[in-house]
Amino acid sequence: MCPLGPQTLTLSLGDALVVVDVQNDFLPGGSLTVSRGDEVVPVLNRYLAAFMRRGLPIFATRDWHPPNHYSFQPYGGPWPPHCVAGSEGAAFAPALALPASSILITLKGTLPEQNAYSAFDGTDLDARLRALGVRRLFIGGLATDYCVLCTVEDGLKVGYAVVLLQDAIRAVNVRPGDGERAEAEMIRRGAIPIRLEMLAA
Repeated sequence: MCPLGPQTLTLSLGDALVVVDVQNDFLPGGSLTVSRGDEVVPVLNRYLAAFMRRGLPIFATRDWHPPNHYSFQPYGGPWPPHCVAGSEGAAFAPALALPASSILITLKGTLPEQNAYSAFDGTDLDARLRALGVRRLFIGGLATDYCVLCTVEDGLKVGYAVVLLQDAIRAVNVRPGDGERAEAEMIRRGAIPIRLEMLAA
């Protein structure tokens, strides 16, 4: 985990990649579209390749909601129904190059009354990371201002170093500028922002 320069990071033992909620319902045409959400896929694929080359752990989270989830508008929540367990909308983006043989999947929001924007909320993610000796998380995915933000914040709270993949996140932006504010808050709390060109070969 030693930096090669002021803006370069190299991957090493103790690192893990966390790909947050890159699911069909958050992509263009989905029930809860994140604007330009599909743009994260090719960038994440390059991060995935880098972690696979080094044999480092890769986690992918996904919303896995029951049909009557309380966050859905028909039940008084703010969001249209999305990522219903087992549905096509809950499936990972087809172009996302997740390694089928080694990917570790974390499901969240599986109970009707459970919100779980964070991948740590109501899941065993922390225990699984610690069992693998992970100390630093590289986090990207959807959406910047909700599930990425909460996952980064919780990762920092429980003691991980966190690297934010700035070129592999996109925001819902319910209010204009939400994504920018979320990025600023994650960095303020201690996340290290990088882009692909800053990752050592």
